[in-house]
Amino acid sequence: MDWTAGYASDIEYTAGFYREQSPDFLNFVCVLNGVEPVRLDQPFTYFELGFGRGLTVNVLAAANPQGDFYAADFNPAHVSGARELADRAGLKNVTLLEDSFEELANGGQESLPQFDFITLHGIYTWVTPENQQYIVKFIKRYLKPGGIVYLSYNAMPGWASALPLQRMLVEYGDEHPGSSDVQVRNAAKLVERMVALGAGYIVANPGLKGRLEMLANSKPNYLVHEYMHKHWEPLYHADVARELAAAKLDFAGSCDLPLAYESLYLTPEKIELLNQANSSVMRQTLKDYFLNISFRKDVFVRGARRMSATRQVEWLSQVGVALIVPRSQASSSLKLTFGPVNGRDDLYNPVLDALAIRPHTLAELVELPALRGSNYSVIGQIAALLAASGQTEIFFANAARGNGEQGRSLNKAIAANARYSEEYRHMCSPVLGSGLPASYIDCLVYLILAAGAKPTESAAIAVELWKLVSGQGRKMIKDGVALTSEEENLVEAKRLTDEVLEQKLPLWQKLGII
Repeated sequence: MDWTAGYASDIEYTAGFYREQSPDFLNFVCVLNGVEPVRLDQPFTYFELGFGRGLTVNVLAAANPQGDFYAADFNPAHVSGARELADRAGLKNVTLLEDSFEELANGGQESLPQFDFITLHGIYTWVTPENQQYIVKFIKRYLKPGGIVYLSYNAMPGWASALPLQRMLVEYGDEHPGSSDVQVRNAAKLVERMVALGAGYIVANPGLKGRLEMLANSKPNYLVHEYMHKHWEPLYHADVARELAAAKLDFAGSCDLPLAYESLYLTPEKIELLNQANSSVMRQTLKDYFLNISFRKDVFVRGARRMSATRQVEWLSQVGVALIVPRSQASSSLKLTFGPVNGRDDLYNPVLDALAIRPHTLAELVELPALRGSNYSVIGQIAALLAASGQTEIFFANAARGNGEQGRSLNKAIAANARYSEEYRHMCSPVLGSGLPASYIDCLVYLILAAGAKPTESAAIAVELWKLVSGQGRKMIKDGVALTSEEENLVEAKRLTDEVLEQKLPLWQKLGII
C-alpha cells in the first residue's frame, strides 16, 4: 500500500518558519477581531499537524517553555531531522510524532492531551478529501473549548486561472516517472516552451505572470510540494468553514491582519454590499471575490466568545510591539498584501521612534505625548499594519516565558547547523515567543559570538567568518558574483560582519536572541 496517499514525499519540504502559527500571533488575531484568546501567562498545550521540516514547532517550543508542544508528520525523514534539531537544542517540551492524520484522528496516540492550539500550514488543500475529514475529526476530538485553530490553504477564486497550470505539471510527472524534483524541473521547462510558443491558455491568462516567474526561479523542493500532489485542490472559504463546523469551530479572523480593516481595501460601495451579507461565510466569500484571494490564513475558535469593548481594551493593553528592522528602514509607507498604504507620519513616526529604543506595549504607546488623544483602536491598527508590513512583530508582554535560555540554546544549534547547510533561516526570540529571519551569514556570525568573540573585535570575527565559509568550499558573493581572491573575500567578510554587528546584534540583544 502507498503510504503517501498521493502526496509527493520523496523530496523533503523547505525548512520554513511561519510566524502566523505562533500562539502570540493567533491570540492577536482573536483580540483584534473581538474574540477571547488563550492565556499565555500559564501553561498551555499546542499541536502542529503536518510539521514539514519541524523548524516552526521547534522555534515555538524553544520560545515558549510554558507550553507543551506536540507535532506530527507522516514523512520519516522530516521527523528524524526535526527530532535531531530538538535534541541538539535540548528541548524538553516538544514531542515529535510520525503519524498519519488517520492514526491521530482515531486515537493512535493514547496519551495525547486536549489542546489550546492546533495549527496546520498549507496542508489542507494538498491532501485527499478523506484526510481532510481525518483532520476535522482530530480537531473535534482534541481541541479544547475556546481553543484556537490556524488553517492556511490555497483558496478560490484566486487560483482559478492557475488550475490548468498545476494539472499540466502533474500530467507531465505521470508521463515521466522519476524523482519529484526532476519531474517538476523538467515540467517547468515544458511550460517555458509553451510560453515561448504563445500557447493560447498562457496568452488568455496574463495574471499567470507571477506564478510562471516563480515556477522558473523557485527551488525544486518548494515547487514539488506546491504543485505535484495528486489531490491538490484549492478550496472556497465557505466549504472549509462548513467542514470545520462539524468540530464546532467558529471563524474568528484572518492572519492577514489588515483584512480586519475593510475601509483600507474596499470602497464604500463594496462595503455597503458586504454589509448585506447575512452570514460570516458570505461576508468572507464576497471579500475573496473582491480581492481575488488565492491563499487564506484562517483562524477558527471552538466556541468563540465575543468580547465587550472594555474587555478588548484590557487585552490590547497587554499587546507588545517590537521593531525588527533598523529605524532608518522603517516607514509609514506600508506594503500590504492588497497594495500600498500610506500611514500618517504624525502617528507612525512617534511609534517607530519609541520602538527603536525598545519594544513597547500598546498601553505604553497610547501614552506617548504625540499620540495622546488616540484610542486603542487607532494604536491597535498601527500595530497590526506595521506587523503586516514586516517592520514589527507582535507579542504578549504578560506571557510566562522564563529567562530565555531554552531559546538561545536552539539558536546555537541553528547557528552550528550553518557550518553544513543554510536550510534553517530563522532564529528564536524568547521575548516575542516566535522567530525572526536569519541569513546564512547571520547564523555564522552568531556562532562566532556565541563561542565567546567580542563584538568589538569585528576584524577577528570577519577572519573566522571567512574560515567557516571557505571551509565549506564556498566564496563570498558580492553583487551576485563570487569573489575569487583571498583579499577580496576578507574585505567582503569584514563588511558583512560589520553589518551584522551594527544592525542585527542590537536587535538580537533586545529580543533575547543572544
